[in-house]
Amino acid sequence: MINTLTNFDRFLTAYLIPVGWKILGAIVLWVIGSWAIKIIGNLSGRGMRAQKLDPTLIKYFDATIRIILKIVLVIAILSIFGIQTTSFVALIAAAGIAIGAAWGGLLANFAAGAFLIILRPFHVGDMITAAGITGDVREIGLFATTIDTVDNLRVVVGNNKILSDNIVNYTTNPFRRVDLKAQLAQGVDPNEAAERLAERVKKIPNVIDSPAPSVEILEFNLAGPVLAVRPFCHNNNYWQVFFDTNRAIQEVCATAGYPAPWTNQVIYHKPL
Repeated sequence: MINTLTNFDRFLTAYLIPVGWKILGAIVLWVIGSWAIKIIGNLSGRGMRAQKLDPTLIKYFDATIRIILKIVLVIAILSIFGIQTTSFVALIAAAGIAIGAAWGGLLANFAAGAFLIILRPFHVGDMITAAGITGDVREIGLFATTIDTVDNLRVVVGNNKILSDNIVNYTTNPFRRVDLKAQLAQGVDPNEAAERLAERVKKIPNVIDSPAPSVEILEFNLAGPVLAVRPFCHNNNYWQVFFDTNRAIQEVCATAGYPAPWTNQVIYHKPL
């Protein structure tokens, strides 16, 4: 019995207590390190905001700094347990190569995100069409961009898909054009109708004066002349102007007493 207690005391003194101190030290180091990383991240973010950097760029750098510091903290904790950190760093490098080969698409999204932040084809809050999605940009992340569509759906699109496609930014320019058509019936004077429509469209709210609304003869088809009705407005007022212009076309045609357009075809029958 005495020998058993003696052996246990030796085991406790030689192994359990040192391991326990190492675990306790690792926990303390993790708590203090995490607190220090949070402080460093807050200070760096505050400094970048003081320099008036772009919010997306601040978020990008902040995430990168925190990830690097976390890796350094893990390496420091492993060194407490006597693990060779040089071997661990080599292991991370090897794992990075393997992950890079397996997650090529993910890394491509990461690289595309960096280019989106540097090139700035759009900003948070802009309305864009990219990768077949139209909506307002809510976040430009490390790997994906979040867009709220016009029908209030949230779509997350990979940055590489956005960068590899055409990007249409509706917010950058101060105004855009609304393109509509007015089909007239045969026998209606298109010049008179164009004048009536031009005067009516100018009165639509949020239609800008310069450039002035354009109403021109676009084509002639079997139903009659077709007018191109093109007012200009700010992007925020696009759909209001779009629907009001459609309503104006109907009101002008009804007030002027224009007949409803219909297809005219003349068929000649030659007797055998």
